[in-house]
Amino acid sequence: MKYEQISNSLFIKNRKKFMDRMQSKSIAVFNSNDIYPISADATLAFEQHRDIFYLSGADQEETILILFPDAINNKHREVLFVRETNDHIAVWEGAKLTKEKATEVSGIESIYWLSDFDKVFFDLMTEADTIYFNTNEHYRQAVETQTREDRFIEKCKKGFPAHQYAKSNPILQQIRGIKEPEELELMQAACDITEKGFRRLLGFIKPGVWEYEIEAELLHEFVRNRSKGFAYQPIIASGNNANVLHYVENNQQCKSGDLILMDVAAEYANYSSDLTRTVPVNGKFTQRQKEVYTAVLRVKNEATKMLVPGVLWAEYHKECGKILTSELLGLRLLDKADVQNENPDWPAYKKYMMHGVSHHIGLNTHDYGELKTPMKANMVFTVEPGIYIPEENMGIRLEDDVVIQESGEPFNLMGNIPIEVDEIESLMAK
Repeated sequence: MKYEQISNSLFIKNRKKFMDRMQSKSIAVFNSNDIYPISADATLAFEQHRDIFYLSGADQEETILILFPDAINNKHREVLFVRETNDHIAVWEGAKLTKEKATEVSGIESIYWLSDFDKVFFDLMTEADTIYFNTNEHYRQAVETQTREDRFIEKCKKGFPAHQYAKSNPILQQIRGIKEPEELELMQAACDITEKGFRRLLGFIKPGVWEYEIEAELLHEFVRNRSKGFAYQPIIASGNNANVLHYVENNQQCKSGDLILMDVAAEYANYSSDLTRTVPVNGKFTQRQKEVYTAVLRVKNEATKMLVPGVLWAEYHKECGKILTSELLGLRLLDKADVQNENPDWPAYKKYMMHGVSHHIGLNTHDYGELKTPMKANMVFTVEPGIYIPEENMGIRLEDDVVIQESGEPFNLMGNIPIEVDEIESLMAK
């Protein structure tokens, strides 16, 4: 791992929060992700399942975590299984977690080799009535492959048909959505790396550069600051490409007079940041570009102020829609008749902004977190309004990551990243 080791006190706290919410005589199991094949002997780079990382800090394939608060033997209340290493593996793949290192990383005393899992698990299941399965219930999930977790669930249901089943996800939605101070520090680190990348770009972007060259500059800056790279697939969209919300080809040349929308950010220690900035390719906004840009910035600033404890996510988005509608009227993109005759299920402003304004962020870019209950302090949300005008060859989105505070306005983790028109133009002029 490129990142500095995280104090295991974070994972000890996270496990306690989860176990405090478990039913009596229940056991929970969490599996690492597979390493996914491409073809021949090629594989994708390993990415740890964020739930087992959140609860253990173990960032290695073929790892299993068991939580069993009511285990008769105290040493089996938290158990971590890791892949047994040897000299051959060390030569070809590098060092893996030893039992001692696994304890140091996770704070878990009971470490077994993975080959012992079936025996230990069977013994523990004789004491348990209920098993928590870790199914993916994120509101945006679209998984088509069978995961390691899926295979475990299938095997477990066949092997233990008399047990009751419960879901880990509702507990994880509750606890992962509210960040611990250590998590906020890691997210700030990711945002600080993102800032370095963005500032690097302001001196690099000019007419004639290619979108992929900008991507390369960012990757260089991210990796040299201990990030694995992008927190998500980068969007570097010049001109009308910005009106394709998930444009990821990044293969066009940037032209003078165009804007370039960059939805790009670094990860750090598996925690995401999520930034969007839109800048003029030639370093100067036209008057119309400036009008639309400042309208989007006003929406972002007003939306940010509304992220306070007690607010409902759905109501927040309705209020953001009203603010955006007002700005679109001022920009002459909508008129009063458009608003009066709008479909309540698809308001008039949706013609120019089709996506939501905010989502949870943390270990996932679109992170776990409750959406149907009031917002709470230490939840972290993106704020990312946009206005997209294909007929004017222009798409503008601005995005920061903010932490809800117990009182007062949210804290902007990206508050040091340039966003005002004058500052953008001044830095690009240098």
